[in-house]
Amino acid sequence: MTGPEGRERLVHVALAYGLLVLSAAVAAVTGGAATADHAAGAGGSGGAGDGSGNVVLAVAPWLASVPWPVVAGLTVAWLAPLPWSHARRDDLPGLAAVHYAGFLVLAGVLAARHPAFTLLASAGYPLAVALLPTRMVIAGMTLTAAVIVAAQAGARDPAGLLTVIAGIAVPLVAAGWYVSAESDRRRRLIGELRAAMAENADLHARLLGQARHAGVLDERHRVAGEIHDTVAQDLVALIGQLDAAGRADLAGHDGDRRRRLAHASELARRGLTETRRAVSALRPGPLEDSRLPDAIGRMKDDWSRAARAGLTFEVTGTPIALAPGVEDTLLRVAQEALANVAKHAEATRAVLTLSYEDDTVLLDIRDDGAGFDPQAPTDGFGLDGMRRRVRGVGGTMEIESEPGGGTAVAVTVPALPADAPGKAWDES
Repeated sequence: MTGPEGRERLVHVALAYGLLVLSAAVAAVTGGAATADHAAGAGGSGGAGDGSGNVVLAVAPWLASVPWPVVAGLTVAWLAPLPWSHARRDDLPGLAAVHYAGFLVLAGVLAARHPAFTLLASAGYPLAVALLPTRMVIAGMTLTAAVIVAAQAGARDPAGLLTVIAGIAVPLVAAGWYVSAESDRRRRLIGELRAAMAENADLHARLLGQARHAGVLDERHRVAGEIHDTVAQDLVALIGQLDAAGRADLAGHDGDRRRRLAHASELARRGLTETRRAVSALRPGPLEDSRLPDAIGRMKDDWSRAARAGLTFEVTGTPIALAPGVEDTLLRVAQEALANVAKHAEATRAVLTLSYEDDTVLLDIRDDGAGFDPQAPTDGFGLDGMRRRVRGVGGTMEIESEPGGGTAVAVTVPALPADAPGKAWDES
């Protein structure tokens, strides 16, 4: 019997036995005269011990002939299993209620025999809390009060006494039942809330894991896109320059060979720089110290030197500084589109137009090359990467092409100013 529950049981047992001992001591000191007077009642018509002194003895007059020490001894035995009933009040509530009711009967009989045992009967209040279910606690306290009143009240007007008891007991029992029902309802709600919180914590953990996984995938897509848009294109151009330098060497054109090798060296260095930028998630190099039209203009010059097609670059509207994510996307899409023209289109002419309007920016790349079927499945990264980038900044991309009819790529993105607060565009 350890812990708070064990200490509580000890307190209740000690209280009940202590009040029993105190009541018995007072009854023993006052002697039988007090008992006889209490049984007969002041001004009673039946004389000493005739059972008419109070309601309890009027109902069961034979109790007047039972010595109170005998009833006290029964009470001692009845209180002995109190810790056992207390420990099983949740598993065996009926048994605990019977134990409580038996105590009230014995205490009521003793109080009817001698008023000193009213102290013992008052132990029914804390025992109601200890032994009864929550909804029955108020009823138990009310019953305790009724027993004490019945043991002390005269028997001349039992109907009035019952009326008084009922007038007090019924409202108290009803109120106790309502309060206990609300307490049970709150207890259930708290249990449901705890279950919901546990479920929410589990859902949060799953969502956190999914978000972490999605972040890993986004980073992979970003690195793949950066490598494809920079390193892969520079490597293709590098291979082309080395092949051209080899052909010039075989033909004895030293000047052309040296020019090709110098360009190849420049491409290699640029590829290394862009690789480092991609790993560090930095902005494209051409946009670090210039705005989008200038960066595309320099890219156009580099592309024209490496490709065999002519490229016309036009800017319409009034250029404005756009959010970094928007400018990065437009530059990468222009790079990829022109790389596709150089690798696949076999075009003789290409036109790149950058148009600034009130709320949007348009990028158009057109060529007169071989064209292709936009609906045909491909195993490359280029077109999917372009679409992903454009969607990441809230834009749209359309491709018009057919075999032998050239290709047109039209990109529309919101003209988000560079100094606009709020949304940071996702470039993945």
